[in-house]
Amino acid sequence: MSTETAAETLDVKGQNCPMPVVKTRGAFDDLAAGEVLEVIATDSGSMSDIAGWAESTDNAELVDQKEGTEGGEDVYKHYVRKTE
Repeated sequence: MSTETAAETLDVKGQNCPMPVVKTRGAFDDLAAGEVLEVIATDSGSMSDIAGWAESTDNAELVDQKEGTEGGEDVYKHYVRKTE
């Protein structure tokens, strides 16, 4: 994500479905309109889970998703903007 900065970062590394989505929903509710939540997960299923959650949530926009490696483990980063 190059043009904007996340207002909050949620670390759900080591947690498996459904916890990344459950925790994302909780943190997302605390955002103001226009703010972006960065979610960092190690569960590969979070790619589809968080994308599906954002699609089914009226005021959530999935801005970006990235896959990478940190400290030898696969890491998945999700960026969700609150639209209203």
